[in-house]
Amino acid sequence: MVNSDWVSGHTEHSVILDPLHDITKNIMREEENDTKLGGAVDSLEGQEALQRDLDRLEHWATVNGMKFNKSKCQILHLGQSNAGHKYKLGEEWLESSPAERDLGVLVDSRLNMSQQCALAAKRANSILGCIKHSITSRSKEVIILLYSALVRPHLEYCAQFWAPQFKKDVKVLECIQRRATKLVTGLEGMPYEKQLRTLGLSHLEKRRLRGDLTALYSFLRRGSGEGGAELFSWYPVIGCVGMVQSCTGEV
Repeated sequence: MVNSDWVSGHTEHSVILDPLHDITKNIMREEENDTKLGGAVDSLEGQEALQRDLDRLEHWATVNGMKFNKSKCQILHLGQSNAGHKYKLGEEWLESSPAERDLGVLVDSRLNMSQQCALAAKRANSILGCIKHSITSRSKEVIILLYSALVRPHLEYCAQFWAPQFKKDVKVLECIQRRATKLVTGLEGMPYEKQLRTLGLSHLEKRRLRGDLTALYSFLRRGSGEGGAELFSWYPVIGCVGMVQSCTGEV
């Protein structure tokens, strides 16, 4: 894995920061009044390049009569062999953070998604509890509709990024769906596998795999021309239906 550092910053006003893309050399993204800057830091040159971009950001803010809330600016060091280089914004050194939330997903420095899995399960479980105590109907149609619309999205939001790596995390997420199936009248005492077949549901792990394949297909068919195609190599494979193409990742 390539070591990288991400700096999360906060401006005091919500502004459009598109011009900043022209002055920074590393990857940059903005959401409302939050700005994130990151890049590979495997070498001294990479660390210095990231610091130069921070200096450019500080200069841009000063010229435009703005300033970053530096108490909310933190660094997330990614990579097991990351040296944890220090950076500063203006005259202030920035603090390191063990984890950062990005678009609702909690990412830690080791890219261990256990915290995110627990957070997603907690949110989904809370909503499922509200359904259990506020909805009197226990019919299949009502419970599955509410589960699919209000609970499962929390277990699958951006799952292609934070999919569980450990069996314990897979179990934590699956337990939420297992609890939901128990709410349906008539399924008491029935094995979980049979409950899923009766309700027309699939294991969450199977749904994540299907989502991964869908995202991959979409990328290869529509997005590969925009960059990133070098991540995959194409090989012709003779199958039972003739010549098809498959890909193997080289990431």
